[in-house]
Amino acid sequence: MDRMDDTLIDVPRGLTNVVAARTELGDVRGHEGFYHYRQYSAVDLARERTFEEAWHLLLFGRLPDDAELAAFRARIVAARQVPEEVEAVLPALARLTAGGDALAGLRMALTALAAADGFRPLYDEPPAARVEQAIRLAAATPVLLASLHALAEGRAPRASRDDLGQVANYLYLVTGSVPDAAHEHALSAYLTAAVDHGFNASTFTARVIASTGADLAAAVDGALGALSGPLHGGAPSRALDTLDEIGTPDRAEEWVRRTVAGGGRVMGFGHAVYRTEDPRSRMLREVAEGFGGPRVELAVAVEQRVQEALAELKPGRELHTNVEFYAGVVMELCGLPRSMFTPTFAVARTVGWTAHALEQAADGKILRPSARYVGPAAPQPLPARRATAESEAGVGAGGR
Repeated sequence: MDRMDDTLIDVPRGLTNVVAARTELGDVRGHEGFYHYRQYSAVDLARERTFEEAWHLLLFGRLPDDAELAAFRARIVAARQVPEEVEAVLPALARLTAGGDALAGLRMALTALAAADGFRPLYDEPPAARVEQAIRLAAATPVLLASLHALAEGRAPRASRDDLGQVANYLYLVTGSVPDAAHEHALSAYLTAAVDHGFNASTFTARVIASTGADLAAAVDGALGALSGPLHGGAPSRALDTLDEIGTPDRAEEWVRRTVAGGGRVMGFGHAVYRTEDPRSRMLREVAEGFGGPRVELAVAVEQRVQEALAELKPGRELHTNVEFYAGVVMELCGLPRSMFTPTFAVARTVGWTAHALEQAADGKILRPSARYVGPAAPQPLPARRATAESEAGVGAGGR
């Protein structure tokens, strides 16, 4: 379709601060250090409610009462059962991702799950079926991840326990132990805080795919692909690597000065949106301090000294800890191995991705932005075809 050049609007690189769609799911107010799911503070939800309650809120627009929560938990337990056909392919997927990349295995496993369940394009599914598929994908994701992790370690996956909630069941599948209330709450707080966070790269990817009417698993797989990029995911384990490298608080200042002078990144500090302290980091620091211990003491001391050094080295920039810094500490306290830190983030974010995909599919409009062409002026006449030495000699063209 023809268009007039003057209808194009130049936007910042990376689409920073560009409004691409309307959403009722939540918002991030970076200059205030605040974000919310629907009408509630996301941090308040993480502190005071369960992961399933926040999940219900995003899907259905309200917090559940006791009866609704019990019914929703029963739906989740039923939805996390993995079909035998999918269980049969998991060993092969684990071998294909022998480097321990559980997210790569998850992308293939979710495709297999959608095929086994007969997912159709969102365009062809009624709203109730879309919701069931959203619950199915988000409920099965932690089970699939734990199974792939077990197979990568050379052991048989554990079976889900129907008497455990989503968070406790995930910890049991990965660690082999039923968590106590404190550890279950700690991981629930992290997962709830990570469910959604505006139109980040993976969420936007999910919405773009959903806008085409593709099936819901395709939207989640696309989001996982975006999350696999090091600029978007993977920092929690790297933040712990930083703590290991620093070792003791008295070495923090020298370490950060050397890192900044060498052009390196200080993992776990700074955020693309927040210009104040990341509210997720503040909440997770409280969770970690509730456990205490040498690791937590080191993290708190390093946070303070690194921020003091960064304030001097990068004046005018607000470089507080972001969610990844204390997320790694909390997940380690809960017994999760570092290889499962980013997959655990995906356990939470799958809830947000599916909610966004359903909202975008309901809109019915394909996302199709324009690009401003900045190459050589067009049209230009095609140049005469240049003959090669072989064609002039007739080689290969029957000339002999």
